[in-house]
Amino acid sequence: MVYKKKWSMAMSMLLAGSLVLTACSGGNNAPSNQTGTDGQAQTGDNGGEAPVELVWYTIGTPQKDLAKVNEEINKYTLEKINATVKMNMLDWGEYSQKLQVMTASGEAMDIMFTASWAFDYVQSARKGAFMPINDLLESHGQGILDVLDPAFLEGSKVDGVNYGVPANKELPAQEVWRFNQQLVDKYDLDISQVSTLESLEPLLKTIKENEPNITPLAIAKDFMPLAGYDYLIEKMPMAVKLDSEDYKVVNILETPEMKKELQTMRKFYQAGYIPTEVATLDTMQDALNAGTWFTDRAATQPFADNLWSASLGYPVVSTPASEPTIYNWSVMGSMQAISANSKHPEKAMEFLNLLNTDPVLRNMVDSGIEGVHFNKVGDNVAENLPESKNYDMPTFSLGNVLLTYLNPEDPENKWDEFRTFNEAGVPSPILGFNFDTSSVTTEIASLQNVKEEFWSAIMTGTVDPEEYTAKAIEKFKAAGLDRVMEEAQRQLDEWAANQ
Repeated sequence: MVYKKKWSMAMSMLLAGSLVLTACSGGNNAPSNQTGTDGQAQTGDNGGEAPVELVWYTIGTPQKDLAKVNEEINKYTLEKINATVKMNMLDWGEYSQKLQVMTASGEAMDIMFTASWAFDYVQSARKGAFMPINDLLESHGQGILDVLDPAFLEGSKVDGVNYGVPANKELPAQEVWRFNQQLVDKYDLDISQVSTLESLEPLLKTIKENEPNITPLAIAKDFMPLAGYDYLIEKMPMAVKLDSEDYKVVNILETPEMKKELQTMRKFYQAGYIPTEVATLDTMQDALNAGTWFTDRAATQPFADNLWSASLGYPVVSTPASEPTIYNWSVMGSMQAISANSKHPEKAMEFLNLLNTDPVLRNMVDSGIEGVHFNKVGDNVAENLPESKNYDMPTFSLGNVLLTYLNPEDPENKWDEFRTFNEAGVPSPILGFNFDTSSVTTEIASLQNVKEEFWSAIMTGTVDPEEYTAKAIEKFKAAGLDRVMEEAQRQLDEWAANQ
């Protein structure tokens, strides 16, 4: 809700090296009444039926005041939909494994958090962990359909079926070159001309020659040059070009675009613009905190520069490094699914509908109890109270972010700008396609081993790209890359024929 709110640990796992923003805050220009958009889900008319208790598992560090807030949530939902919810939080590192065990054992639950990076949404759906929700959305989730950009639901289909409700947040993914403005101003550098990796060179040279204690290009081992592709498996060499019209699956290590980027990375490494130990660095966060960096690459959203600046304590500016593109993984970054074992799927969808359309419930779940954890200082503006430290939830993981209250420092048009940003997103040509690797699991495991051996060193410029990409390609092929690409192409062609 306020700047102390988490900035989305989830997305930082997806986009290493970037401070991600989705969870930072809340608020929109939603009406201040206490009803959502779906009258059916808001009436609270139980028709004499006994209340239902829904069991909900979500991700994040368990909060001290969770039970206290849960009690207030239940007072509200009991009146609205004749249901209560038992909130269970599992910590970041244990969430996926515990949910896998619980679903495999058939444990009773109704709603669970899932994503492309946690309790793998696609694989869990294919294994039968989730209930198909297409019909439930039509019958009990009309409010969700009204507020959610259709691309979220289209991009999160698994084999043509929806199994989860995506959080309404930023839809596209867009990379930017992010700069320490103190150094930009000190040397009067023009960042407006920077877009490509290669265009960074004169700026990096200036910093290297004048600032021996500054890292010119602050990247870590997960960095990967942008070459205009959508990857079928994250950080595997199989991809489809973003401007593709024929859905051709290629080995990116053999493409001229990637070869050029890798040569530039090697040049930067040899010039000393990149940390010597980059291939083994997990993060450059210490340099960011200390201000001893000049530029890096990060995922953006509207007003990102303001949030980065507030978090780091000094001004940060940015310029686009890519176009806003809608990928499967950007759509699936935060979702709520209904368990295949749920005994109350209709009521679970009613709750999700309320959560995604009712600003009172959404902000209670996100920020706690008004007057205890936060105070409203305007119709859609709130500030944290000291007790908020006992209830600091990851906003991105809890549904419609555009319903959450604004911070006092936020511009009034923040959520309007999010909607504009979402509308500007261009779908990847393979948005909605999910590669089923079940027939090539042995090959995938072998390819993973090859990737671990070569990927970071090649992508960060640590080694000569010509020599080492040739070695990597040879080993990838020996591990079965051609077989996997053939299967991926077969599935993709079949999918494309039905679009």
